[in-house]
Amino acid sequence: MTLALWKGHVAIVTGGASGLGAATASALAQAGLKVALFDLGEEKGIAHAAALGGMFCRVDVADPASVKAGMDKVVAELGAPRIMVNCAGIGLAGKTVGRGEAHSFEMFDKTIRVNLIGSFNCASQAAAHMIAAEPLGPDGARGVIINTASVAAYDGQVGQIAYSASKGGIVGMTLPMARDLADKGIRVCTIAPGLFLTPLLDSLPEDVQRSLGAQVPFPSRLGAPAEYAKLACHIVDNPMLNGEVIRLDGAIRMAPR
Repeated sequence: MTLALWKGHVAIVTGGASGLGAATASALAQAGLKVALFDLGEEKGIAHAAALGGMFCRVDVADPASVKAGMDKVVAELGAPRIMVNCAGIGLAGKTVGRGEAHSFEMFDKTIRVNLIGSFNCASQAAAHMIAAEPLGPDGARGVIINTASVAAYDGQVGQIAYSASKGGIVGMTLPMARDLADKGIRVCTIAPGLFLTPLLDSLPEDVQRSLGAQVPFPSRLGAPAEYAKLACHIVDNPMLNGEVIRLDGAIRMAPR
């Protein structure tokens, strides 16, 4: 996969300091793109950006002003973004009613703000810069936006009401965003990962990781961030992928618990 059309152009990856975002940033940099990482984790973000020959911006995706400041810095130093990959997210857990108490509004609000509104903030602001850029290639492509949902958007488990709602919103946003931007030469897709070896799962004991991986029909293991990155690169490379949500999950369907 060469990503020839996009070589030398700018890609922004949110959550790029670790996990799925870090792997995607590495793959895009290896393909010859100039990569900018948006994250709150400065130490890891700065180190990873340096290793890729890219740049790091401390950005709170839930804050549109913070996103704008990051975008402005990228445009000034690297150029207009052509690829936007939204991997930043949180996974707070809580039941609708737990131990007699209603679900924390603050927890629900924060999850929606980071996962759903954060993806929207970055996608919409990146799209504005893409629209102003010159079209590329025979189809007049200006850019690609990839959002990250989750199988929890479809198979939300007990305690995942806020997380599932946020990821379901990303699924629902995909097609109308693709339709909004179609006449501008910008494609939009979403990846819905299953059980992946992100920092959250990596912190669990090995026997717990193996138990979770065994739930996946095939291959019966946790997904590797590089496999997410490979799909992200394919979406960028394949001009007919647009308006689609792709489950990347080894055929798992999550049980209630």
